[in-house]
Amino acid sequence: MCGTCGCGEDDHISYTKPGAPHQHETEDHHHDHEHGHSHTHDQTGDHHHVHRNEIRLEIDILSKNNLTAQRNRGYFEALNILALNLVSSPGSGKTSLLERTIKEQKLIHQFYIIEGDQQTSNDADRIDAAGAPVIQINTGNGCHLDAKMIHVATKKLEVAKDSILFIENVGNLVCPSLFDLGEAKRVVIISTTEGDDKPVKYPTMFQSAQLCIINKTDLLPYVDFSMKKCRELASRVNHHLEFIELSVKTGEGMDQWYDWLNKQSAM
Repeated sequence: MCGTCGCGEDDHISYTKPGAPHQHETEDHHHDHEHGHSHTHDQTGDHHHVHRNEIRLEIDILSKNNLTAQRNRGYFEALNILALNLVSSPGSGKTSLLERTIKEQKLIHQFYIIEGDQQTSNDADRIDAAGAPVIQINTGNGCHLDAKMIHVATKKLEVAKDSILFIENVGNLVCPSLFDLGEAKRVVIISTTEGDDKPVKYPTMFQSAQLCIINKTDLLPYVDFSMKKCRELASRVNHHLEFIELSVKTGEGMDQWYDWLNKQSAM
């Protein structure tokens, strides 16, 4: 996990609204990632000591994150904010899904968006053009968002009550699966161009999700992807998982997505 993948070696997390200057902040908890590494591997005893320290560090990181996530969740529930954590590999269509959703549903719902990427504000600029308030989190070397980032970004974005907050996580099906952000639901998105065995390659992500969106159905005639196999594998990993098949490009299946959103926002 993040204690060994290099995540957190860059202490500077930036929060940017389109048209505003970058705001860099040093997150104290990111220092924890660095201090778990030792270079004394010469003796077996030292190696075991380092291994135990890394395990304790990873547990501490997740425990601290989970506490902040619970506080986020309480805040969202108190203000009737539906927070949805969108996770996927890069290129699955998360941003395109949000763009179309905002354009077609902004008269029905009030949307706020938190964008997570290692660098650039490209996605935030697209969301801004679609017509929703957005803030970009650049994580530097970080491979995922965490609960403290969401706490800070929510305050800066000034998310209103009775709204829907989309959190577009960093494109990665590994580390984001371990970090609760305080969301009400986790939505995992895969596309038909990625292969139908994604659920068993990255089971932790699918185990932790409540909804699986299978995007780019318009490409099914041109790719080697079995919808039946993908759904069966995902259901084997998580038998409570719901599915929506859609194409953001053509609009096919988007009504099912909007119905799901309406149902969640009414709960």
